[in-house]
Amino acid sequence: MAENVKVVATNKKARFEYFLLEHFEAGLALQGSEIKSIRAGQASLAEAYVRVENGQAWLVDAHIAPYVQANRFNHDPRRPRRLLLHKREIRELFDAVRQKGVTIVPTRIYLKKGRAKVEIAIAKGKKLHDKRQVLAQREAEREMERALRRSD
Repeated sequence: MAENVKVVATNKKARFEYFLLEHFEAGLALQGSEIKSIRAGQASLAEAYVRVENGQAWLVDAHIAPYVQANRFNHDPRRPRRLLLHKREIRELFDAVRQKGVTIVPTRIYLKKGRAKVEIAIAKGKKLHDKRQVLAQREAEREMERALRRSD
């Protein structure tokens, strides 16, 4: 990524649960209290997903904590937020989602040149044996690192 990037939230489970096929960068249409919460690092993508409908892409179930100083002018933490993408990109996402087993998952929220961006990916779900293979590979790498540390 570029030099002026501050990562606010990542979706670590996305890489474990899905094969990430293609990545996109999208802007977020936010309210004033939401951008202040994001700048404070108060965002989570734990159960979030992207839905495409009526020619628009929406980030659904992403949690952006209420901004304390906004009191009564605060936002709903889990409201759907519009993603700012080109029509061509939205069409590509819509065509991909129509295939069986394919979804769109947000992988991270970050600030780039003062603007909130979300990285989304077209993803295909992993099977249980794929997840086990990833865990076994990680464990093998850890064992190799431990053995190298002991030998030094």
